[in-house]
Amino acid sequence: MADITTEQALAAVNAGLKKSLELKLKMNVAIVDAGGNLKAFARMDGAWIGSIDISQKKARTARFFDMPTGEIGKLSQPGKPLYQIEVSNGGLISFPGGVPVTNSAGEVIGAVGVSGSTVDNDHRVAEAAAGAVKA
Repeated sequence: MADITTEQALAAVNAGLKKSLELKLKMNVAIVDAGGNLKAFARMDGAWIGSIDISQKKARTARFFDMPTGEIGKLSQPGKPLYQIEVSNGGLISFPGGVPVTNSAGEVIGAVGVSGSTVDNDHRVAEAAAGAVKA
């Protein structure tokens, strides 16, 4: 199984931090490997402590299901096929801010989770972080 390298994970964290600074936000940025294990993490000065856990759960959720967490949220509404999935796997996050990371072959090698602002901003920063991974 392909896996994100330490170098790639750190590049993703740094890209997330850079995007957060551009947007004048204080974020938590988590990167997990292909197995959903924490590979790299940064909490910006002043970022919410409660968002540490959320960022990591967003990353794991995106990796466990290989899709952005916002997409899982659409499928987990009442009456939808994944209703209440967020109570599985020790707790998932089903709102935007988590995105899978793929390599040049299209294989998922990890995921990014970001928390600390609105879900739209979280997603924007997560996309920037994931986009920094060159494989």
